[in-house]
Amino acid sequence: MIGTDDIESAYARIAGRVRRTPVMDVEAAAFATPGPLSLKLELFQHAGSFKARGAFNNLLSCDVPAAGVAAASGGNHGAAVAYAAQALGLPAHIFVPEISSPVKIERIRGFGADVLVEGAAYADALERCETFMAKSGAIGIHAYDAAATIAGQGTTALEWQQQDANLDTVLVAVGGGGLISGVAAWYQGRVKVVGVEPETSCALHAALDAGAPVDVTVAGLAADSLGARSVGDLNFEICKAHVDHVALVPDSAIAEAQRGLWDRLRIASEPGGATALAALMSGAYRPEPGERVGVLVCGGNVDLSKLAALA
Repeated sequence: MIGTDDIESAYARIAGRVRRTPVMDVEAAAFATPGPLSLKLELFQHAGSFKARGAFNNLLSCDVPAAGVAAASGGNHGAAVAYAAQALGLPAHIFVPEISSPVKIERIRGFGADVLVEGAAYADALERCETFMAKSGAIGIHAYDAAATIAGQGTTALEWQQQDANLDTVLVAVGGGGLISGVAAWYQGRVKVVGVEPETSCALHAALDAGAPVDVTVAGLAADSLGARSVGDLNFEICKAHVDHVALVPDSAIAEAQRGLWDRLRIASEPGGATALAALMSGAYRPEPGERVGVLVCGGNVDLSKLAALA
């Protein structure tokens, strides 16, 4: 299990490398919620998502060989690893699946990484990445199922607590489980942690139902960021212990949340980044009167032409 000491150590390690992202208090009328919301805006993090935290924590925790670093990613993890590697002067090799957004692929290339488009889905890209690491000697950074990744992502919650100590509940979008397990490992029941997944990519929901990680089909609007075929083993154990439950939302609710963030706050979020808010807007999660709710807006690597089409 990852403890609060691990997360505090990660926060000290990555200090000066990542941004202290803002928290926005949003009035209840903005999204017709029972009370005001606390939005943690991790889409303003380096490389456009919370994943820079885990990337830096990994790279600053180990000796990187001359072959550099390798990672498989739907896009955001790859961009974060590429950014961190560039900042530290390390070569990076990023494997992405064919479903990855061209916007994210170009972002990764822009950070100087070698990008390889391999396989139809994330699991296929991961397999190719593991083969490359075995041959080249490059060190791997797993997108979610690694202690250093989880502790790094958990610094989001540590920081959020410093900025808003009165939260009752936080809503967190889930892909492979790195972010929610880090958040849950920090709060450990002091704040209720609720996962939010698309109905078409619901690996954590399925794992909690089955009592263990299981494979699920991956599809839908947010598949490039929340499309893990299964949650990680470490992630599952933390979530089983500290996540209250998982709410499921349809793609239509995710698109509506994207539209709402733009229309009402002028925040350009990708589908995965808007998924946690979709649970509130669609009624998949209904707060109790007086409940102080936080929503983690976790990614902003959006194709602006697709966002414009929602308006």
